[in-house]
Amino acid sequence: MQFAKPSGLLCCALLALASSTLFAGNAASSPESALRAGTVAWMEAYNAGDVERIVAMYSDDAIVMPPDAPPATGVTALRTFLTGNIAGMKAAGLRLRDGSSDVGTSGDLGWHAGTFAVVDAAGKTVGAGKYMEIWQRRNGKWVIIRDIWNNDAPAAPAGS
Repeated sequence: MQFAKPSGLLCCALLALASSTLFAGNAASSPESALRAGTVAWMEAYNAGDVERIVAMYSDDAIVMPPDAPPATGVTALRTFLTGNIAGMKAAGLRLRDGSSDVGTSGDLGWHAGTFAVVDAAGKTVGAGKYMEIWQRRNGKWVIIRDIWNNDAPAAPAGS
């Protein structure tokens, strides 16, 4: 079973979109704040099973590099990966929780790196990892163009 942000039973996902206006780059919020909010929204959408809200956060030519899986290039591949990944997490009773992070921008490029935990229904941490997102401002909107994450430890063997 493959999950988005960690692999195997611990695999999960990375960061989300609450609304497209959040990423419009308005003057009231800094680019760094927009990227942080995007990651929080990504995780909320992931935990809610809202694949389309997540896909809307990526550029059409985005490349997503999950652990223990080939890269997903473009919206169609990303949608396929996330649909299966989220279904696996839900079936296992797992969800993502955001951890510490750091963010930076330079012109129309930005990055957001941080940690995440995979937690079970009781809130117990069953996995952890880290992520790195590269964002680009296109037509006034911040979108993810590259996304990678990995686990801090290998997934437990099946049946353990």
